[in-house]
Amino acid sequence: MKVSDILRVKGNVLFTVTPEEPLADAVQLMSEKDIGSLVVMERGDLVGMLTFREVIQSIVKNGNSLGTVLVRSAMDDAPLTCTTETELDEVRRMMLERHARYMPVMDKRMLMGVISFYDVAKAVVDSQNFENKMLKAYIRDWPAEDEAEKS
Repeated sequence: MKVSDILRVKGNVLFTVTPEEPLADAVQLMSEKDIGSLVVMERGDLVGMLTFREVIQSIVKNGNSLGTVLVRSAMDDAPLTCTTETELDEVRRMMLERHARYMPVMDKRMLMGVISFYDVAKAVVDSQNFENKMLKAYIRDWPAEDEAEKS
């Protein structure tokens, strides 16, 4: 299974911010849309990711306040990325190694979407459920042995 399979099911709605936006506005958008990350774009290019992890770190660093901090100073400016052709096993390994919950999907310099650890886990479970159903159906339809074959 590849990342393209997840994006096909998930869809391609993306929420983005610019690095110069106030962090408070980004947090407001994340809350309104009930999302855990925003892609940070500048002049059409991916320049970072903002997740609740970075938001919390910024709040603590700023004396428990959002203050007037800009997205640029809070974002991860070197986010882990993958392509639509990346295998799911590789994505799981990458996300686990970096403790990444969100990963932008790129096609060269074009942003194709964002997948979450939840999306990856759901795809694995759905795939296993499908395989389980197929195996059960195969076992139920197992051909009966002929009496001649038993002798």
